[in-house]
Amino acid sequence: MKDKLKQLILDQSERLLTMADSIFDRPEYDGEEVFASGLLEDYLEENGFQVERGLGSWPTAFRAVWKHGQGGPRIGLLCEYDALRQLGHGCGHHMQGPCICGTAVALKNAGIEEPFELVVYGTPAEETRGSKITLWEDGFFRDIDVALMMHGGPDTCVDEKSLALSNYTVTFHGKGAHAALAPEKGRSALDALLLSFNAVEFLREHVREDTRMHYTVAELPGPANVVPNRAVGTFSLRSYSREVLNDVCRRFEQIIQGAALMADVDYEIARDKDLDNKVPCYTLNDVIMKNAEACNAPGIAPPRKKTGSTDFGNITNHIPGSCIRIQFVPKGTSSHSQEFVDAGKSETAHRAILTAAEILAGTSYDLIACKGLVQQLWADFEEAKKNA
Repeated sequence: MKDKLKQLILDQSERLLTMADSIFDRPEYDGEEVFASGLLEDYLEENGFQVERGLGSWPTAFRAVWKHGQGGPRIGLLCEYDALRQLGHGCGHHMQGPCICGTAVALKNAGIEEPFELVVYGTPAEETRGSKITLWEDGFFRDIDVALMMHGGPDTCVDEKSLALSNYTVTFHGKGAHAALAPEKGRSALDALLLSFNAVEFLREHVREDTRMHYTVAELPGPANVVPNRAVGTFSLRSYSREVLNDVCRRFEQIIQGAALMADVDYEIARDKDLDNKVPCYTLNDVIMKNAEACNAPGIAPPRKKTGSTDFGNITNHIPGSCIRIQFVPKGTSSHSQEFVDAGKSETAHRAILTAAEILAGTSYDLIACKGLVQQLWADFEEAKKNA
């Protein structure tokens, strides 16, 4: 059956790779991925899937379903397709949708006897607003038993963790005055922002070693001879544990209050993105990597120990899930880089799309055909949640 799945993927290769290149050539951002989502929706619809276009507050999210028989596992296949502003597809998201479509169509057409259901989710704005967060809150993803994804990278591997993330935008409101003639009448919003930056550096000594804290000035505060009446900063806080990070966030919010008090200004604080750390499903990771080895995937490596943040982490707090990372750039290459962009339409990128589809199709078939495997995933997942 896996040989048949591979051939069914290869039969689609021309269309899949053309879609990937087309998405690469027309980068879209932040929930405005009209071309990419439409291309993927049309392809799934042409191949017999029932497609729901637009989910919740996301017009470029979609859900596509095909069902065989009654009962059986509900396989979730998730994809992203947003790019990075000023860079384009520097994270390789243009590869995901075609890979997932190829996987889904191959499974549908393979003549698998056992009952199962395929649910494809298109999830925009991963790089910015993280649509998976609000899609989950709106009731989506409850219709799947397992969540599978792919991502291009410098190695073929899975993740065991990811960094939880909380983003803040802080605006201080002071009182403007002439800095030379009447400085005593002014209250500097910039002073409060600079105090906040300094306090974060003092906090850095007293947090767990996996904590990351970043900040920048979001708006220029104005000329030097005017006491700034407004200052805006953005802050990103991360940890491999959401529980740990929530306490860091509490302390950070106290920093902002203290800075405002010291500078005698007012403040607004907006917490606008909460990504959770991944909960690993080791059994699922093992199934995926066995399929990767069987497919002779390039650059097979151990699970990643150093990872970034993703809204997929929020899904894996509720459902067993894993993402196969497939090599298409040299080892050590960073994502969000020009090197990723330069390789986006390369032969290695094309091979990665097809190889990842073969791996995910093989993994899905194992979940369908091996009795009790999905239940084993859930038992593993519930145990991992206790230590996440």
